[in-house]
Amino acid sequence: MVKGNGQQQRSLVVEDEPSIARMCVRALGTEGFEVDVAVDGKAAQARLSGKGNKYDLCLIDIRTPGMNGIELYQYLKEIGSEVIDRVIFTTGDVINDEIKAFLDETGRPFLPKPFTLDELRSVIKIASASASP
Repeated sequence: MVKGNGQQQRSLVVEDEPSIARMCVRALGTEGFEVDVAVDGKAAQARLSGKGNKYDLCLIDIRTPGMNGIELYQYLKEIGSEVIDRVIFTTGDVINDEIKAFLDETGRPFLPKPFTLDELRSVIKIASASASP
């Protein structure tokens, strides 16, 4: 996918399960994204704060070791990241009241694991469309 300025769109996948990360990279790649992967929130934070690392979409697993997806989302809010409106959450955990309240508050798309490639592509298109000017 190419931005209006001719540059390829970039996405960050925050996922600690290698097989799911590969599936996400494949799906985002077929949608035209250049993809970076971080295994947890701390690694994602480092990528997000790196010079020139601006992302157009961020797929975040809620349950990662170290800094989890909720903490990463709070970080994105604190720094005023533009990608905050193009976050997609995933988790394999049972949705408890705290996570449900968090997801309701953010209003961001959510995919429960396991999800299919088609489900992932669909939510990528929705999140990308909501970011268009």
